Amino acid sequence: MTLLAVERIKLLSTRSPWWCALAALLITAGFSTLVVSNAGGGFPATVSATQFAYTFGMAVIMVLATLAVTTEYRFGTMRTTFQAIPNRAAALLAKATVVALVALVIGEVMAFLSWGLGNLLRPEDDLALNSTADWLNVAGVGPVCALGAVIAVATGILIRHSAGAISLVLIYFLAVESLVQAIPTVGADIYEWMPFNVAHKVITGDGESAGASGEMLTPLSTSTLSPWWALAYFAGFAAVLLAVAITTARKRDA
Repeated sequence: MTLLAVERIKLLSTRSPWWCALAALLITAGFSTLVVSNAGGGFPATVSATQFAYTFGMAVIMVLATLAVTTEYRFGTMRTTFQAIPNRAAALLAKATVVALVALVIGEVMAFLSWGLGNLLRPEDDLALNSTADWLNVAGVGPVCALGAVIAVATGILIRHSAGAISLVLIYFLAVESLVQAIPTVGADIYEWMPFNVAHKVITGDGESAGASGEMLTPLSTSTLSPWWALAYFAGFAAVLLAVAITTARKRDA
């Protein structure tokens, strides 16, 4: 509990997490407002439509998570942390836990804020959370963002340099997985198991939250897993990457 309190104070006493949280909320709310307010015809206002911009907010959250680690390496406070807490694994696990919890809160707020704005803008449309798929489409954003933050923390531990770690996280999240599909013959099969493609399945499922029309503003995940198994797979990937990062940190100089 003491380690968690220390990491919470270290994280929330700086400005960058607050600015990142605000940016994530504004970006998702802004894009969702544009999409829902212009919905109609081939793109009806649905629960899925309100979460159109969650990936943009998630990208900002992952930047926040990366900075939570790399900033300590940059200013040398990580060395002080390891001197005060010789058990590096415990210290880094506490940091990852706090960052994940903050990401969970931000993710849920931005998801329900976007959904709430959709209801305000289009009260005549059916945006109620009537099914498990609808709830996952909104409430699932928080857990996915939390696990994405753990992946970003692990990357920060491995790279230790802010620019490099953030570049790697964003390039992979926004581009690399999509480019894998272009690999001849096996690209589509590999893409099915790419972590963020699988994470997308948690939120969108098979498209049930897109309404009766089944039309989506963004492509569905190609993963064959169910949403709950997709969440478990994504969590497992995050846990393995964090374990590799902590093992590496224990073997090298701070």
